[in-house]
Amino acid sequence: MASRGNRALIPEAREGLNIFKMEAAREVGVDLKPGYNGDLTSRENGSVGGQMVKKMVEAYEKGL
Repeated sequence: MASRGNRALIPEAREGLNIFKMEAAREVGVDLKPGYNGDLTSRENGSVGGQMVKKMVEAYEKGL
């Protein structure tokens, strides 16, 4: 299976995903900047991703 890379399944959703990522970063206290963030630690990046997943699961559970 070939890797998809970092492409959104729905390209029109990219801006919304970026806004969502920035909100999640603020909530966990990570200084995320638009563009390159290679200076962040794995822990910081993981906390942003974890917060995003947490919020998506909460939204899904509310919809049940």
